[in-house]
Amino acid sequence: MQVPAVLMRGGTSRGLFFHDSDLPADPELRDRFILAAYGSPDPYRRQVDGVGGATSATSKVAIIADGRHLGVDVTYEFGQVSIDCPLVDRTGTCGNMSAAVGIFAVEEGLVPVTDPVTRVKFLNLNTGKSVTAHVPTRDGRYDPAGDFSIPGVPGTGASIRLDYLHPGGAVTGALLPTGRTVDEVEVPGLGAVEMSVVDAANPLLFVRWEALGLDGTELPDEIDSDAALLSRLELVRAAAGVHIGTAPSVEEATARTPSVPKLALVGAPRDYPLADGMVQHRKGQTLRASMMSMGRLHRSFALSGAICTAVAAAIPGTVVSQVAEGEAPEGEIRIGHPSGVLPMTARVEREGDGWSVPVVSGYRTARRLMTGEVVVPDWKVGAVHA
Repeated sequence: MQVPAVLMRGGTSRGLFFHDSDLPADPELRDRFILAAYGSPDPYRRQVDGVGGATSATSKVAIIADGRHLGVDVTYEFGQVSIDCPLVDRTGTCGNMSAAVGIFAVEEGLVPVTDPVTRVKFLNLNTGKSVTAHVPTRDGRYDPAGDFSIPGVPGTGASIRLDYLHPGGAVTGALLPTGRTVDEVEVPGLGAVEMSVVDAANPLLFVRWEALGLDGTELPDEIDSDAALLSRLELVRAAAGVHIGTAPSVEEATARTPSVPKLALVGAPRDYPLADGMVQHRKGQTLRASMMSMGRLHRSFALSGAICTAVAAAIPGTVVSQVAEGEAPEGEIRIGHPSGVLPMTARVEREGDGWSVPVVSGYRTARRLMTGEVVVPDWKVGAVHA
């Protein structure tokens, strides 16, 4: 079975983009094909028999379709392809991959091009939320040249502005799923852990580094190589999932919803070592944060997580707002993460007894990496063709 696909990088993530019409219509066959294409499940976590990159950031998939009947240009369905389990998790979304959606739409002729910037509005089917991508174009095509850089990606490229419209309650239906800015959640074997759960673009639970015995200077490899620590972090994440109702038990949270909610470790600005061996100084940070992704520490910071972090920082009383420092101009926060500092801008407004989020904006680079066909033996999918 051969299916046309485009390999794209969006921000600090990478994955295959498919036209919806090119994939098997049957959901089970579709997932079988995607898993086989990526080389999952792989108990060795290498995805050597597929195109997956053996990390959560490089094991993602995007499915694009015409969205004009829904009042948008295209629709975008995101899937987090598990590396070692037979699972394509569509519970949440990926902000980094969304940075490539507009480019795909332009280059595949799905939208009319208006140089020098083409606005592409797309609906994320996972969350029901819309995003507007401002795509630099020249001579009717995406123009990737530019001097904009993002931590975690070498080199520079064109700056793509992404406006996430009304991202609150993307998965749970509520910006504050518990109705509170801070909760104490009972975690098996650990006791009560103080956290804030916020749902904007994706649900995140925010816990202070110190609450889990960390000081915020740990490198990703240090955390990923500590099996006991990873187990504790997953227990906290899974318990929060049960607390907000995304899973009925911690066991189900680990097995069926490994990407929602995501766990973010946060604290006040500080000096800390970066993944490239340099030192990130506290100056210029609003807070120091890292987030877990599919059981491992993200090497930079997921854009959907950054959206949620920016919103949480603007809501008084959350763990994030408690650790954030400095007066941010016009809602900007600067997140110190393992690869550098990520700026985000959130507009958060009082609405009755709660809060509303009209828009959160961020900037990414993205580009097409390869165009071709993904080949999967029929026996791995079934004798069905797209």
